[in-house]
Amino acid sequence: MDPCLLTAREMAGALRRREISARELVTAHLERIEEVDGDVNAVVTRVPERALAAADAADARLAAGEAVGPLHGLPVAHKDTHLTAGIRTTFGSPLLADHVPDADELVIERMRGAGAITVGKTNVPEFAAGSHTFNPVFGTTANPYDLTRSAGGSSGGAAAALTCGMHPLADGSDMGGSLRNPASFCNVVGLRPSPGRVPTYPSTAPWATLAVQGPMARTVADAALLLSVLAGPDPRSPIALAAPGSTFGVRLDRDLRGLRVAWAPDLGGAVTVDPAVTAALAPQAAVFEELGCVVEPACPDLRGADEVFRTWRAWLFALSMGPTLDAHPGRLKPALAANIADGRRLSGDDLARAEVARTALFHRMREFFTRYDVLLAPVSQVPPFEATLEHPATIDGVPHPHYLDWMASAYLISATGHPALSVPAAFTPDGLPVGLQIVGPAHGDLLVLQVGHAFEAATGAGRRRPTGRRSRRA
Repeated sequence: MDPCLLTAREMAGALRRREISARELVTAHLERIEEVDGDVNAVVTRVPERALAAADAADARLAAGEAVGPLHGLPVAHKDTHLTAGIRTTFGSPLLADHVPDADELVIERMRGAGAITVGKTNVPEFAAGSHTFNPVFGTTANPYDLTRSAGGSSGGAAAALTCGMHPLADGSDMGGSLRNPASFCNVVGLRPSPGRVPTYPSTAPWATLAVQGPMARTVADAALLLSVLAGPDPRSPIALAAPGSTFGVRLDRDLRGLRVAWAPDLGGAVTVDPAVTAALAPQAAVFEELGCVVEPACPDLRGADEVFRTWRAWLFALSMGPTLDAHPGRLKPALAANIADGRRLSGDDLARAEVARTALFHRMREFFTRYDVLLAPVSQVPPFEATLEHPATIDGVPHPHYLDWMASAYLISATGHPALSVPAAFTPDGLPVGLQIVGPAHGDLLVLQVGHAFEAATGAGRRRPTGRRSRRA
């Protein structure tokens, strides 16, 4: 068996049983990156010497009988918007092309503390703005299932690398779908946790809840393994949830009989969905019925969610990126500069209106989840689109002129503050992956993982790996 396509849990077990060394495992992944990443362009900064030295140290600790962490010896690559001490973190911007942080941010600190070995950094859109991974520093990340298509974003490099076996686990972040959209496009798993589940530090807006960090993996169980490391309180985050990460280190097996499932193929008419996505997801409701669930067509009232998301997103961009725009006029991509300008035009009344709408939305969601246990919906409204586009301009003939428009099926859920999982579900006739979004009640992260785990086992869609059947020149 190719060690690069084992699950993270299988790798961890083999390392502890001394069936493979950390050096052998890291070497295999470094070779895989060299072999396939020339076409995919996912791991854009690589640190092989550092990784091999860390692998030797990991093997020595295990040989000495020392206690080791749950990610001991596992190779990982980190999102290029997450600060890594001694390794450049560019944010996909020429302004930071040579930026090398002095310290790890919290999620990196926790992964390294659990024994993970860093092999590099994964590609992102410029300053993580948008759900298509391209930037002027490293170029475009291609979808491994069709190299002419987008890998999604902003955690697109992470998703593409995962599905190719370049590393088994990845950290990501999600404001409007940046964990879920690339997971859907690349046939892997991405969890947007509840705000505060994975504490963030440092942060420009530590009280804000729209952007979260979370895990990506090839299986739901592996995503839960990484969440068990990333989650848990930290005094540096004022919104950190108290539940320890060990909450998610348990087996995910659960009997779903009697589970009340709401099926919303277009989120109650709130979004336009490409017919190819609708056709791919339509049979999935029957999978839940076969698992014993009670499935009904239903959707929460998402009125105001669009205003909530766009208002607070613009405000956050103005807060975090406004000084950069002022210092370097004309150096940010136009869409990002426009987002900052939108935020700067907001008034106190605009923010108040968005907050009132968010409160009303929360209570409607709370009431909805007294009648249903989980909500099923599309992750992405389109299959992976042409990589030469900045974004899809139309969906099923309906114009979507703004680069955020096609992501509404993900970002409307972001506005609710509820946990949401993207899990592999099906493929279009062209062989492009389509993910299913499983949304749970407030703080229902474990439930979402359990339901996704059962669905994953029933369908097996996530086991289909890319074949490299198309090239950029096709």
